[in-house]
Amino acid sequence: MPRREALQRLALLVGATLSLPVQAALRGEPTAGVPLIFSDAQQKLMADLADIILPTTDTPGAKAAGVHLFIGHVIGHCTAPAQQDLFLNGLQQTDALSQAAFQKPFSQLGIPERTEIVKQLTQREKPFFLILRELTIVGYFTSETGATQTLAYLPVPGRFQGDVPLKPGQKVWAL
Repeated sequence: MPRREALQRLALLVGATLSLPVQAALRGEPTAGVPLIFSDAQQKLMADLADIILPTTDTPGAKAAGVHLFIGHVIGHCTAPAQQDLFLNGLQQTDALSQAAFQKPFSQLGIPERTEIVKQLTQREKPFFLILRELTIVGYFTSETGATQTLAYLPVPGRFQGDVPLKPGQKVWAL
């Protein structure tokens, strides 16, 4: 099975609803125009936001999996300019909310303050947050870290079993 097809199926399995930009990215389809390159500060902000969505627990979080690089690639290379502008505006609004509420940039806040800013983003910048959340989830569960350390991983599966009962606390399977 080709890798891209396996990644698409995995994303569907974990319940992510794939939008057109994510589908285009997984198929490797670039958009017309000049790619958007994010600054180091924007990359750090995306990593910090992704880490609030999927934090490190007993398994590595989104930041450790490098999800911000996936998000930057999808937004920069696989989305329309209008979507890129929406995303850049969302990043700017994140820091503006942080400055207004705590007089510090988002990256200098503690976890409780970051969580509060993300809650505000879900209300004020909902389109931005939905894109960010979707790309974080897809990027994480299609990464090596997410597929092997968070999901149960079986590199060479046996026979097909369509209905396998899971024990409480058991991990779901990665493809």
